[in-house]
Amino acid sequence: MAEEDRPREKLMLKGRAVLTDAELIAILIGSGSKKETAVQLSQRMLASVKHNLNDLGKLTINDLIKFNGIGEAKAITIIAATELGRRRKDTDVVQKVKITSSKDAYEELLPHLSDLPHEEFWILLLNRANEVLSKINLSKGGTTGTVVDGKIIMKHAIEMPRCCGIILCHNHPSGNLRPSEADIKITHKLKEIAAFIDINLLDHLIIGENAYYSFGDEGILN
Repeated sequence: MAEEDRPREKLMLKGRAVLTDAELIAILIGSGSKKETAVQLSQRMLASVKHNLNDLGKLTINDLIKFNGIGEAKAITIIAATELGRRRKDTDVVQKVKITSSKDAYEELLPHLSDLPHEEFWILLLNRANEVLSKINLSKGGTTGTVVDGKIIMKHAIEMPRCCGIILCHNHPSGNLRPSEADIKITHKLKEIAAFIDINLLDHLIIGENAYYSFGDEGILN
């Protein structure tokens, strides 16, 4: 078989969506027999259930080992895979939190930053729809400051699939919400770095007791 037609290589080169059901099963079983390839064996198994994956999932180990080239180990692999597929259908899809305003971001991070006696720096990573992909605690400091490493922030953003936006956040235990010159300087620097890798720095929040300050709302990011 040409390399691009081998199921494993095809998945790596073109993605899982282009593979046929038989090719996906062939990846599970790994090999066929002397008379047929893994794909041909998979096609024969599918034909026996009229290409109905639900019916394939009902086959027992004894049913599967009747096919030449399928032993107990391969039969168990197929059954395990179809059971995972069934369980996936039964699993509720977790609704991602969507950030539409600074208040949404504040409410998402407040549980992590309220009433702390020290400063912490967090980031929200968002997809193109402004849904939260991840929230990450980057650092913990003292009562008057914490370290912010721009390289680590961008590393998290680059390594997160589908990340298109970042929201920065830190708390002020003193309750004073006004940003320092250092806060403003690092925010502008991070915005420039993020833009260079096609990621938007959407906001920077300072959280205090029962209130917050938004760089975006105050026009500091413009």
